[in-house]
Amino acid sequence: MTTTPIARASQARSLGRMLVVRVLGTIGILLVLSIIVFSMLHLAPGDIVKNLLGNRASSPEAIAAIRAQYNLDQPLYMQYLIWLGNTLTGDFGQSIRLQDSVSNVIGSRLGITAALSGLAFLLAVIVAVPLGVQSAVRSGSWIDRFATGFGIVGLSAPTFAVGLLLLYTFAFYLPIFPVYGSGDGGLDTLWHLVLPAITLALGLGAIILKLTRTAMLRELESDYVTFGRARGLPDRQVHLIALRNATIPIVTGASLVLTFLVGGTVLAETTFALPGLGTLLQGSVLFKDIAVVQALTLLVAVTIAIIALLADLAYIFLDPRIRAKESAQ
Repeated sequence: MTTTPIARASQARSLGRMLVVRVLGTIGILLVLSIIVFSMLHLAPGDIVKNLLGNRASSPEAIAAIRAQYNLDQPLYMQYLIWLGNTLTGDFGQSIRLQDSVSNVIGSRLGITAALSGLAFLLAVIVAVPLGVQSAVRSGSWIDRFATGFGIVGLSAPTFAVGLLLLYTFAFYLPIFPVYGSGDGGLDTLWHLVLPAITLALGLGAIILKLTRTAMLRELESDYVTFGRARGLPDRQVHLIALRNATIPIVTGASLVLTFLVGGTVLAETTFALPGLGTLLQGSVLFKDIAVVQALTLLVAVTIAIIALLADLAYIFLDPRIRAKESAQ
């Protein structure tokens, strides 16, 4: 059946309208989250000025500077609007602890956390997806038992315990990898990130492995697979067709569990003494550096919202049934 240009244009308009609705919904969620993040300043117990000063000694000049910087003399809604406007332009205020702008502090550490998260996600996908597929195709074999054991260990082992075990084994007793730090840049930094990335990838890979195995098993038990085998299609071709249909829940699930890395980086960076956003958040919470905590919380919320939006869009574009349903509305 051929599709006319008018039908294709109508479908494109429907998908465009759906995309705009999803983006506007994400913006609405972020606005609500921004109100919650801003409220952290006023909901924290104790005096606002003392909280913003952190552990520093207060003086009349410092108190006046803090009140002027955060517009504490303005009505609450004006404080929020001014804070939101500054945030949208990248001005998150001044770090009390590090005596630098929050944007500079976050920007200097963002690369390490992004590289660590990307490497961990890549390792998890490269190992977990093929292992999950083979586990489903050869259900009941030694590969399936190995994959099941890997999944149980990955899901049950705490991140910090895995990190310490790898640290003692491959950095202390067998000095293959560096013990701590982020290196001198380039390949040296990548070498320093191997053990932290494996630490994070273990738990993430276990989740992706379970998702892949479950999705493949469901597809392999479908009628079209039985029909394809009855028509004499080779096993390799049948498995590729099943994997293509199983891709939808795998991609959607993997995108959502990517948010697992956001919390996991705090423990991994602390274990391996990496100067990333995780250790920055830990130190800022302990020092009551509220401006940095607000910025990092908002950054994490934006990252998770964008990942969820991309996962939603991937689900729509990978499944033609969803596209047809959206176009019909």
